[in-house]
Amino acid sequence: MTGFEITGASAADMELLRTWADAEGWNPGDGDRFAFAVADPDGFLVGRRDGEPVACISAVRYGTGFGFIGFYIARPDVRGQGYGIRLWQAGMDRLKGRLVGLDGVVEQQDNYRKSGFRSAWTNMRYEGVPRPAGTGAEGGAGGPDGGPDGGVEIVDAASLPFARLAAYDRRFFPESRDAFLAAWTSLPGRTALAAVRDGRIEGLGVVRPCSGASRIGPLYAAAPEVAAALVRRLAGHARGGEVAVDVPDANPAAAAVATGLGLTPSFETARMYTGPAPDVELAGLYGVTSLELG
Repeated sequence: MTGFEITGASAADMELLRTWADAEGWNPGDGDRFAFAVADPDGFLVGRRDGEPVACISAVRYGTGFGFIGFYIARPDVRGQGYGIRLWQAGMDRLKGRLVGLDGVVEQQDNYRKSGFRSAWTNMRYEGVPRPAGTGAEGGAGGPDGGPDGGVEIVDAASLPFARLAAYDRRFFPESRDAFLAAWTSLPGRTALAAVRDGRIEGLGVVRPCSGASRIGPLYAAAPEVAAALVRRLAGHARGGEVAVDVPDANPAAAAVATGLGLTPSFETARMYTGPAPDVELAGLYGVTSLELG
């Protein structure tokens, strides 16, 4: 591979990665790259042929024991020429010794299995404009304004101490990711809402603009009606009210909420790991944060 080199991604490269991911139908968020950069500034790699980007991968380190692979793309006109596998090897080398996760598209899952990954659950993306409260079967009638019953209040997540939000996020993710979470919840154009009962956080959701339907992720909730209420409120901040949520089938209640809201399946991936799946609260996971960074 004369003239091929692997380098870290520049700011311009990060925008290019988003463009490539959009062309694959992944619908990444408009400002995701700014949060991605603080998660692990050295975790985004680009393969260049004679100085021109032809392939990319992200291999992001979290804490001391976890890593996540994403953005694994070779430009269509160079596929089958070995550039992608070189990036793959570089990314996996960067995460050596860690439990590694990824969200694999259907057509690549057999290849990931050959590299030692095993499926933990399926993510199904559900899209659409959520039905108004009282018209679906998402797990609870909710209050008259579409909020949950039982003393749960939905508030701006920024009104809560960040340390509490970070501790809540840690229940659903294998390692702490405070810098990423701070950026993810506060970037311009996105809205983060929390569900609170008697001072306790019982739900969190973030909606962000995309080229297609606005994406919701993460979506955490203590009960289906809380998840449904968060989706409705977040949809009020989405362009045209249309949202997309990547729903894990490891929590059966999550798919029931999505279908009860009138959202329809559109895209499938598998969450895969190189070892046993991390011990996180799957019963409260209604939507994964990001297919690129976990």
